[in-house]
Amino acid sequence: MTDPNAESQSQPTDTPVAPADNEQASTPEVSPEAARTPEEEIAGLKAALQELNDQVLRATAAAENARRRADEDIAKSRKFAIEAFAESLLPVLDSMGAALAIEQVTLEQMKEGVQATQAQLVSALERNKVVAVAPAAGDKFDPNIHQAISVVPSELEANAVVSTLQKGYVIAERVLRPALVTVSSGSVA
Repeated sequence: MTDPNAESQSQPTDTPVAPADNEQASTPEVSPEAARTPEEEIAGLKAALQELNDQVLRATAAAENARRRADEDIAKSRKFAIEAFAESLLPVLDSMGAALAIEQVTLEQMKEGVQATQAQLVSALERNKVVAVAPAAGDKFDPNIHQAISVVPSELEANAVVSTLQKGYVIAERVLRPALVTVSSGSVA
C-alpha cells in the first residue's frame, strides 16, 4: 500500500517553486566588479590612484600653506612686539630730550628730572613684562636668577645674599640678566 501523497512528493516537477518570503532565491548574483573586464578593472584602479595622488598633493599643499602662514604670523608678532616696546620707550626719550634742551638747570632740577625719567623707564619696562631682580640682604641665593660674584664670611646663614652689586632682569620668567650678588659663607672670620 502506497500513499498517493508520497508519490507526488518524491517525483520531480517541472513547475518552478517560488521561494517562501523568508527564503532567498538560490541563484547567485553577479557583482558589477566581476562583470568587468581586466582592462576596465585596470582603468578603474588607475582612476582611483589618480584621485588618491590628487588628495595627497592637496593635503601637502595645505600643510605647506599652513606652515607658511604660521611663519608669517610669528614674524609679524615679533615685529609688532618690538614696535609696542619701542613705542613705550618714546616718552622716556622725549623726557631726556627735554632735559637736554634746558640751558640753565640746577643740580636739584637735574636730579628730579633724572628720577622722573627713571620712573618712566621702569614703568615702560614693567608694561612689557621686564621686571627687576634685586634681592635684599638675607634672601636665599637662587642660582637661576642670581650670579654670585664672591663668597664672603658673614653673620647671615650660608648661601644667603649679603649684598646686590647690580640688579638683574627677567622678562616673563626668563632671565635677561642675572642679579650680581655677594653670598654669605655662613662663618664669620
